[in-house]
Amino acid sequence: MTKRDFEQFLRAEFREMVDDGAPSALRARILAIPSVESLLPERGFGARWGFVRTSRFAPIALAVTAVAVALLIGIGLLVRPPDVGPSPVPGPTDSATMEPSATPQPSAGRPAAWVATGSMIDARMDFTATLLPDGRVLVAGGDSGYYAVPRALASAELYDPVSGAWTTTGPMITGRYRHTATLLPDGKVLVAGGNVSSSAQVGSDCCLASAELYDPRTGTWTATGSMIDARVAHSATLLLNGTVLVAGGDSALVNGHQPGVELYSPTTGTWTPTGSMIANRHDHSATLLPDGRVFVVGGSAPQDVSELYGPSTSSWSTTDCCTADANRFGPYMTATLLKDGSVLVAGGLSYNSGAGVSNYNRIVLSPSAALYDPAKGTWTATGSMITRRDEFTATLLSGGRVLVVGGSDRSGEAGLASAELYDASTGSWTATASMAETRYRQKAIVLLDGRVLVVGGASSFADGGYVLLASAELYDPGSGT
Repeated sequence: MTKRDFEQFLRAEFREMVDDGAPSALRARILAIPSVESLLPERGFGARWGFVRTSRFAPIALAVTAVAVALLIGIGLLVRPPDVGPSPVPGPTDSATMEPSATPQPSAGRPAAWVATGSMIDARMDFTATLLPDGRVLVAGGDSGYYAVPRALASAELYDPVSGAWTTTGPMITGRYRHTATLLPDGKVLVAGGNVSSSAQVGSDCCLASAELYDPRTGTWTATGSMIDARVAHSATLLLNGTVLVAGGDSALVNGHQPGVELYSPTTGTWTPTGSMIANRHDHSATLLPDGRVFVVGGSAPQDVSELYGPSTSSWSTTDCCTADANRFGPYMTATLLKDGSVLVAGGLSYNSGAGVSNYNRIVLSPSAALYDPAKGTWTATGSMITRRDEFTATLLSGGRVLVVGGSDRSGEAGLASAELYDASTGSWTATASMAETRYRQKAIVLLDGRVLVVGGASSFADGGYVLLASAELYDPGSGT
């Protein structure tokens, strides 16, 4: 056996034993250590033992392999990074969604849990949270409270998941809340529209048409082309061709005005009109489907239809909606794209069909959930949430389950701390660990390591104003991602 043969033999034996005996997280760590394949020859085993091509050294080789594996596993345990604690989406967030680049490998039996992490510098709600390509989270704008001056925040902050700390970054040119933020293919973030005034003001003065771009490399914002229509509570969806579809919204904070649908080109920095939606709606959900279409459901008034935008035709078409309950999905529901391509729609306000009562009195809170199949264009009922809630977040975990967090049950003036998980394989919901704080109108983002950052929002409504939060928490799915 030559030196080279022996080295190759040890490598093969080492990999086989690691594959058989090491936990997946440790195995990945060991095999990623650059010195693994060079460690044995560097120790001079081949030269020291003077191996020649003979089988009588096989037992010795196996013994050496076992010792090497034991040493390397010990090294892996010693050099592994420290646990960062329990661990995210714009639920759906107002930014483009990103698949986590690394799936966590939790220890067997570790329960799901929440841990505190650094608090934001500014308390806020109705802001945007965007996962940047480098793993940091950009928070921008937001509502600082009914009586705050200015009410619309221009400040922006960055969360570092490694340190758990927040740092200020360049402020937006214009303060805004209930706007959208979309991660563009070049890594910049497009912010568009939103509200800039107090709730006592209505009409075109309340809303913005302006848009601006954040560059993570410089930490600065620059103006880009303004939308054709000012709007608030709209949706913004990054299409597969790199343009951004902005749809719906309101420019008076009351029902009745429907801004047009527009497309933003990152190349030219301009907006162009495209086909109009079939139904007027704001506070709705827009989901990019795997085939490139955009699925819109829910909104500010009773909707008996959901609709699809086709980029190839620049037009909208109705799709069957929904189930007996789902056809009453109103605002503040969530829509989550599952790994099988279907869309889970859950919760929010719904509308009773009782005759002779106003729309306001017909509003009820729904625990209902339904699944939309884009391939068939059909809906099926699925299990209802444990708790009725609106203004909550729903986030797809790396393992395929959906985490629902917080929100309001409209039973009082406080948020919820409870959380639950949806399992698509069973169509059922189960309770999971509760947050440390009650909150609603918060944001949730899946970090690159699979944990979920939940941040901001309001804990309650008291003395005519929201009690705003700067705090943040991390959800770690534990062994059941």
